[in-house]
Amino acid sequence: MMFSSRRALLQCFTVSLITCISSASTFFNPFNVTYDHRAIIIDGNRRMLISAGIHYPRATSQMWPDIIAKSKEGGADVIQTYVFWSEHEPVRGQYNFEGKNDLVKFVKLVGSYGLYLHLRIGPYVCAEWNFGGFPVWLRDIPGIEFRTDNAPFKEEMQRFVKKIVDLMREEMLFSWQGGPIIMLQIENEYGNMESTYGQRGKEYVKWAARMALELDAGVPWVMCKQTDAPDPIIDACNGYYCDGYKPNSYNKPTLWTENWDGWYTTWGGRLPHRPAEDLAFAVARFFQRGGSFMNYYMYFGGTNFGRTSGGPFYITSYDYDAPIDEYGLLSEPKWGHLKDLHAAIKLCEPALVAADSPQYIRLGPNQEAHVYRVNVLSEGLNSSQYGSQSSCSAFLANIDEHRAASVSFFGQSYILPPWSVSILPDCRNTVFNTAKVGAQTSIKTVDFALPLSPKLSVAQQSMIDSKVSSISKSWMTVKEPIGIWGENNFTVQGILEHLNVTKDHTDYLWHMTRIYVSENDISFWEENNVTPAIMIDSMRDVLRVFINGQLTGSVSGRWVKVVQPVKFVPGDNDLVLLSQTVGLQNYGAFLEKDGAGFRGQIKLTGFKNGDVDLSKLSWTYQVGLKGEFQKIYDIEENIKAEWTDLMPDVIPSTFTWYKTYFDAPDGLDPVALDLGSMGKGQAWVNGHHIGRYWTKVAPKEGCQTCDYRGAYHSDKCTTNCGKPTQIWYHVPRAWLQASNNLLVIFEETGGNPFEISVKIRSTQSVCAQISESHYPPLWKLSHSDFVGGKISVDDMAPEMQLRCEDGYIISSIEFASYGTPQGSCQAFSRGKCHAPNSLSVVSKTCVGRNSCSTGISNAIFGVDPCRGIVKTLAVEARCIPSSNIGFSQL
Repeated sequence: MMFSSRRALLQCFTVSLITCISSASTFFNPFNVTYDHRAIIIDGNRRMLISAGIHYPRATSQMWPDIIAKSKEGGADVIQTYVFWSEHEPVRGQYNFEGKNDLVKFVKLVGSYGLYLHLRIGPYVCAEWNFGGFPVWLRDIPGIEFRTDNAPFKEEMQRFVKKIVDLMREEMLFSWQGGPIIMLQIENEYGNMESTYGQRGKEYVKWAARMALELDAGVPWVMCKQTDAPDPIIDACNGYYCDGYKPNSYNKPTLWTENWDGWYTTWGGRLPHRPAEDLAFAVARFFQRGGSFMNYYMYFGGTNFGRTSGGPFYITSYDYDAPIDEYGLLSEPKWGHLKDLHAAIKLCEPALVAADSPQYIRLGPNQEAHVYRVNVLSEGLNSSQYGSQSSCSAFLANIDEHRAASVSFFGQSYILPPWSVSILPDCRNTVFNTAKVGAQTSIKTVDFALPLSPKLSVAQQSMIDSKVSSISKSWMTVKEPIGIWGENNFTVQGILEHLNVTKDHTDYLWHMTRIYVSENDISFWEENNVTPAIMIDSMRDVLRVFINGQLTGSVSGRWVKVVQPVKFVPGDNDLVLLSQTVGLQNYGAFLEKDGAGFRGQIKLTGFKNGDVDLSKLSWTYQVGLKGEFQKIYDIEENIKAEWTDLMPDVIPSTFTWYKTYFDAPDGLDPVALDLGSMGKGQAWVNGHHIGRYWTKVAPKEGCQTCDYRGAYHSDKCTTNCGKPTQIWYHVPRAWLQASNNLLVIFEETGGNPFEISVKIRSTQSVCAQISESHYPPLWKLSHSDFVGGKISVDDMAPEMQLRCEDGYIISSIEFASYGTPQGSCQAFSRGKCHAPNSLSVVSKTCVGRNSCSTGISNAIFGVDPCRGIVKTLAVEARCIPSSNIGFSQL
């Protein structure tokens, strides 16, 4: 951080970090950012940069400081974010930069932590965000075609990009002004779409590059997945692996803008996970083969609050299996393993930035080394920066997916596990291997909001939790009318396109017409065993069909054919079609033409005199829900609805609003709503829209034991088969008050609100398993330790490090064994070899502390429990809030 004095810094934390940084003029001494073929050059120095992807609107502003601090502690140099046009300009010419949309505050906060920022303006972002981040009003501009050589689109795009660049300049946020912004991005993954637009696409790329450069932002611009990015725009890689990527010019560095460390999830889908070993392997290979900037997409994924989730059918959680989870808690061992990786790469940085290219050495059929070495004096470099007259670092890779390999490198032997990279900052000592995880495992739970007792085991606490009642015994309800409910309806002939009517202000559009059924039709159906049906050539995302106020059928899918049987009575019948969106398309060409609702023919079949063309009838349209229009989810407005008490024995009802009040759980742990008892709908807390919910179940098949070895894909390591994709929904603490919080639910398909519960998400158990063959802790090492042979890793003992989340301490050691323990976290058992004082040694070191470290050696435990055998220490510790017991947090 850069403040005028230590006193100013202390005052800043006393008042409020976010408030204080808003008044700071600069965060760094002004510096220039350039690049060459090897790296981004910051203030004249090449840098190897680790970037953490964080999307500011997917968290509240109150969450930002903790997330950014954890990113920095994890080894990030840079924070990367998109800019979300739809959030900032919901109505053309009317801007919103408040709350979780306060981009300026977010950028300043990043700078206050001494981190750089990569701002991806786009303004198309994809990001699994509704409509790819475009405001929906954009599609209504006459003659517009998105992302091509189209004058109306280019005019709007330039206006917004200029707005953001000018705003950053006015706030003194570019590096040359003392701010944190070191890079910008124009467009996003357009290379995949460019050929679809032909020559107009090529011209658009040239225009976008020229337009961006003319804004004179003073920092480099990037285009990702754009191999024809015009000079001096840097083209960059997105994907699971980018170690083989080369930019389109020798004069540009190799950048990885999106390292997909997980994947997004759809309703009814399995939960994807990417193993920490494979992710670390991909990163190490990237830097091994000449990469210089790598960003995790995502480092913190967050939540798709409101109706921001794209799709169709992307869930409300955007956890992304990221190192920091949706609630802001560390996901271990991924976060810790990557932290160690980043520390190892930083030990190599002097050699990596000094050498223009590595020396390649083939070590075996699937084994290779890349060596970065430079003679400081011969290159005229500052020896104080490198610590010696020579600097050498090496990466040894084994890309065999099945077998370990023994290799010889510079006269020494090394064992390389399969699908792994070993990092040698001094070309001799291995300090890290991507397949060898030394970080702890954290077991996160979502439990009822009861205070944890230090005298109860986790199992006993769980038994108590299971008996706790739901959120409320007192619910109120009001029915949502089916069809036309207000004076703002209108009638026209034919079927209108969904988005043209709703402007995406709501998911819901009612269509109502009247169908006359004669006695002859009834007789015809009975005599010929015919069932009339509604046929629609194509629809998305959800269709619900009502006949005379009764739900007849539902269909969901993206542009699927509909054949829905219906039953009519003689005479006039009210036919109501409710079309719904579940997140607008966020990826692909011609987004402005994708639309929603119905396409093609829509007709009634089975009538005696032939099919009825519904597109020729008069239809009355009603936009949205009556409850939405009345804002009955709002703290002040909800009293206007005609709520009635809900009886516990009432049969679950469709299209119904529910409300209750609840108290916030004590403490600071993140809060979640368990909506597993509900069907499909939306939820609000104190007027804040926490998102859509849907208890759609994932397939029973497709989950398997995960093997980190081999190329990853999004279906490789999935979990949650046979269970609802999402039942827990994040309610940010900033949206809660101590008591009397209003919860409003709109339920479409029928559910039981009496079983809804408020839970807290916390890390109650941490485990680790470290052997004598593990590497010593990286925080004890520095580059100067290695050069000149000042230190050997062999002379240092490995250590086990355990840590609870902030505000928690280790209350007890549930298991500890130094010797040959068996099993895994929460299922450890003693082996034949065991040091009797294992539990007492670890307890003495750890109990009562937030974090602790225990050496892995016979000396620590005062005994060698089994000579000639590599010993392992396995520990399971329990974490509880520090306020619950009398221990002081150390």
